[in-house]
Amino acid sequence: MQRCCSSAGRSAIGKRWFSSSNNDKIVASVLFERLPVVVPKIDPTVYAFQEFSFRGRQQYRREYPESFLKKSDTRGKGDYQIDYKPAPRTSEADKTNDQRSLHRALDRRLYLLVHGTTQGSGKPVWHFPEKVYESEENLRKCADSALESFIGDLSHTYFVGNAPMGHMVMQSTEDKKIPSMKRFFFKSQVIAANKFDIRKCDDPVWVTKDELSEYFPEQAEFLNKMIIS
Repeated sequence: MQRCCSSAGRSAIGKRWFSSSNNDKIVASVLFERLPVVVPKIDPTVYAFQEFSFRGRQQYRREYPESFLKKSDTRGKGDYQIDYKPAPRTSEADKTNDQRSLHRALDRRLYLLVHGTTQGSGKPVWHFPEKVYESEENLRKCADSALESFIGDLSHTYFVGNAPMGHMVMQSTEDKKIPSMKRFFFKSQVIAANKFDIRKCDDPVWVTKDELSEYFPEQAEFLNKMIIS
C-alpha cells in the first residue's frame, strides 16, 4: 500500500512540474539533424597534431631491412589497373544553393527548419518542428508527435536520448500579454534516407549550423553553445 502511494505521489509531482503555475506554455522542439555523408576535411590543428604524434612514434619503431621491405616489389603483377576517382564534395545542390535538398553540404551537419505559424507568433516564421505539450506521457513523446506531424513516418529517424539537450524561455515581442514559452530541444537524426515528404508548412529548408544564425540572429549565441559539431 505504501509503495502504491509513493508511485502515485511521484506521478503527481511529475504532472505538476509540466503544468506551470504562471501559465507558461511548454513546447517540445526537435533539432532534426542529417549527419555528414562524406568524411569532412581534417582541421589544420588536428592535422598538425597527428603529424607530430606520427614523428614521435617513428623513433621507437623497429627498423626492417631493405631486402624485407622490397619483397612485395618482386611479386608478379597482373595486367589489371584500377582507376580510382573520389566523389566530388560539391554537389549540384551546392552549386544552385538549393537549401530544400539534402544533397548539399555533404561534409557538414544539416538541420531542418520549417516556415509557418508557430506558438507565440501571429505571422509565419522560420522555426524547428515543434509542438505544445498537452496530454502526452512525457516531453519526449511530445517531441515524437512534433516531428511526426511534419515528416510523417518516423522509421528513418533516431532520437538521441530521452532527455532534452537544452531549453530556453521566450517571451513574445509582439504582445506582452501572451504567456511566455519554455522551449525544450530534443535531437533526432536522419537514418538511411535522402528525402522526406515534409508537410504542414509553407517551405522547408536544410541549413548548416553557421546558417542557423541567419534565421535566428537573437538566439545565435544560445544555439552555438547548444549544438556541438
